[in-house]
Amino acid sequence: MTSTPFQASRGTRDIWGEEILLWQALEQRARDILGRANYQEIRTPIFEVTELFSRGIGEGTDIVNKEMYTFTDRGNRSLTLRPEGTAGVVRSLIEHKRLSQGVVRCWYLGPMFRYERPQAGRQRQFHQLGVELFGSADPRADVEVIALGLEFLQPLALPSLTLELNSVGDPEDRQRYQAALVEYLTPYVQDLDPDSQVRLTKNPLRILDSKHPTTQAILATAPQLPQYLSKDAHAHFEQVQAGLTALGWSYVLNPRLVRGLDYYTRTAFEITTTDLGAQAAVAGGGRYDRLVQQLGGPDTPAVGWAIGLERLVALWQKQGVSFTVAPDITVVAVGEATANLSLQISHMLRQHGLRVEMDVSQSSLSKQIKRADRLGSKACVILGETEVATKQIPVKWLATGVQELVPFPSGFADPQPWQYKCHHPPVA
Repeated sequence: MTSTPFQASRGTRDIWGEEILLWQALEQRARDILGRANYQEIRTPIFEVTELFSRGIGEGTDIVNKEMYTFTDRGNRSLTLRPEGTAGVVRSLIEHKRLSQGVVRCWYLGPMFRYERPQAGRQRQFHQLGVELFGSADPRADVEVIALGLEFLQPLALPSLTLELNSVGDPEDRQRYQAALVEYLTPYVQDLDPDSQVRLTKNPLRILDSKHPTTQAILATAPQLPQYLSKDAHAHFEQVQAGLTALGWSYVLNPRLVRGLDYYTRTAFEITTTDLGAQAAVAGGGRYDRLVQQLGGPDTPAVGWAIGLERLVALWQKQGVSFTVAPDITVVAVGEATANLSLQISHMLRQHGLRVEMDVSQSSLSKQIKRADRLGSKACVILGETEVATKQIPVKWLATGVQELVPFPSGFADPQPWQYKCHHPPVA
């Protein structure tokens, strides 16, 4: 009886081959840009106690109610695979008492988990790049964080990026607005889509995110959140806008933008593209000044964002962006006597910083050389029993067809000619 081959679970996928080069390019770009702004990487556990997310994200959110991967371990503890990164970062900084040391700038990158319908650019296991700045209520902190997201995204050749900006005010502002919104929507309750009808009593602000045409039409004349901002919240938002303008970043005010997590205060933003259909946002974030205290830490203002890497990779692939990596040199060999010499030469060339592939296929020399050419190798080091005996090693430069003899070990010890020739292959 033949067993069925194993497959990746629904909503998960393997990343390898040429695609992994796109991921590595994004990850390296993040390290470069965020490192220059003095943000330090932080790595937190993939699972945390469930209460961290239910208290931090909000009991009324779809994430907590519908999408979390929660399980009970052998110690009868309720644990959850992280659905987002901020709550774990906050827990870590509280636990290790880092928030008493002034402003903390950090970033993270890793897998997150949400049980939702898989679609293009959205998986049940997905990857987020996130930035967090703790300890400053200064509007310049908001501007710095938003600008870093734009700086990361702008050179990636994504189509029609737009920064959408709003202020959700302080909790007291939202309470006043929520009351006005519920009063406005109540007469239309039967006309709202089913999800919005449920949200009207559980989380009314989430109705603003509805894509249902009838609900959108009802919302067209609804009260707008910016009308309910306090004087301080309004002044903060004005300064954020002024800072972005000073840096030359354009934006669009979106009074319905509230984000999907309950912990946001004041600044909220998304960076969208025209090339992802309904899932237009490639980045989103804002300020969350009450979250640290809500999770048991000191009163600490904070601002941050997260970017879904799957969406960026999907956009790159749609535009035909690709990267390839070829060996600088392939070491090909036949015969048992060449085993140690092929190992030695491969090791020496790698010590010079070259990318070296040692062919271990045991094919004929001609097949190994053809394979090296297909891989895009710049040169082949060719080893047979004669070369082992004479210590004169043929090196064939595949782009030009030139072949030269190199003495072993002296000819392989100096990195300078190898680095130069790999960039300037000798011509006959």
